[in-house]
Amino acid sequence: MGTDKKISSNFIYFFGSFGGILFGYDIGVMTGALPFLQSDWGIKGEPAVIGFITSGVMLGAIFGGAIAGQLSDKFGRRKMILAAAVVFAVGSLLCAAVPPNGSAFLIAARIFLGLAVGAASALVPAYMAELSPAKLRGRLSGLNQTMIVSGMLISYIVDYLLKDLPEHWAWRVMLGAAAVPALILFIGVLRLPESPRYLVRHGFEDEAVRVLTIIRKPDQIEAELADIKATNAIEESASEQTSWSSLLDGKYRYLVIAGVGVAAFQQFQGANAIFYYIPLIVSDATGAEAGSALMWPIIQGIILVLGSLLFLVIADRYNRRTLLTIGGTIMGLSFIFPAILNSVMSDANPMMVVVFLSIYVALYSFTWAPLTWVIVGEMFPLAIRGRASGLASSFNWLGSFVVALLFPIMTASMQQEHVFAIFGVICLLGVAFIRLRVPETKGRSLEEIQANATPGRKKGLPSETADAASNL
Repeated sequence: MGTDKKISSNFIYFFGSFGGILFGYDIGVMTGALPFLQSDWGIKGEPAVIGFITSGVMLGAIFGGAIAGQLSDKFGRRKMILAAAVVFAVGSLLCAAVPPNGSAFLIAARIFLGLAVGAASALVPAYMAELSPAKLRGRLSGLNQTMIVSGMLISYIVDYLLKDLPEHWAWRVMLGAAAVPALILFIGVLRLPESPRYLVRHGFEDEAVRVLTIIRKPDQIEAELADIKATNAIEESASEQTSWSSLLDGKYRYLVIAGVGVAAFQQFQGANAIFYYIPLIVSDATGAEAGSALMWPIIQGIILVLGSLLFLVIADRYNRRTLLTIGGTIMGLSFIFPAILNSVMSDANPMMVVVFLSIYVALYSFTWAPLTWVIVGEMFPLAIRGRASGLASSFNWLGSFVVALLFPIMTASMQQEHVFAIFGVICLLGVAFIRLRVPETKGRSLEEIQANATPGRKKGLPSETADAASNL
């Protein structure tokens, strides 16, 4: 720890949030860089190469989250965030320094960068939650989502500002610019303390008290220390009594399927096809150069940020299943309508598909995007929470990887309206999954959730449905 001075909660939240911003930047920056990279390397007719370059970050993230979670339990949250910042910086510079036509090098660099992206997605929310007062932890899922989409918006703006550079420089500077916030994150986290929860778990109780003295009021320290020790004892007991095979036990299986299914559907619905490829989507629809369509990612980014802020307002007012059902239904129809209209109106405006995609993004931004992780955080009993949450995260990143990889390949072989129609059907299947397999979690204890998720309640879930209707 760098200092014994009182560290303000604003300082902790800023640099915790900065990790989310950096995560979002690296997820979004390829959106604007890709058109210039395609032109510079002459790979417009190579959809598989484009898909692997774009999806490399997600492939690395699948492993980064799992590795970081294990290492943070051994070495500490703070040290692993510092390590992730270094990987962010090095990976960004490697992406910028790729040799001409070095597709394999760029894919490898993007996978390496993905290790940091996956680590940030796992470490930053956990670290912020462990340093934050209990009364504020419930807001962190929504706040972290806001920071991630803000990072995406920043990357879209940077891409737009750099679009007039020579094409062989434009995409390199866009990708390399992520090293700057990575350095800021590293310097900021150097001043932050280690998580008291980690310190207690590893027997450094005196150090944990010293950290609590810095981040809490004097009358809060003793009670929080006792709470940390009690929770730690419960978790250690739970981990000793369970294993990976426990996820398949009858009393847990239904909840595991529900949580992992929501996480997987969030990605297989196709949101990242828009976020990664919107300039190419606009180019395909209008015939204009993709490099001239970089205002559209900014529009999508603004919608995402506004939607995440809206979620912070409505999150605790409506049932989870209600919001996911409404969001998923409108998202699905927004994908399906363009294909229907295009088949019956040959002279339909080509920008129609982009308008419907914007409707999709708006609904996604305050329903499936943030609620997925709220549900995953609420769904699993303590005994399986760590393993089940990790499994859900892995399936989420796997879905993101598959969509980013396959979208350019699919659009090369069929009309993009038909590709989005396929995603639309998946959205509606996700709604059916929510109604049939996912119990309501809002305002319910783990015991109530587990009781309502028994095999006999799978089909109707009447009490949840009634609750949802009463909140509409």
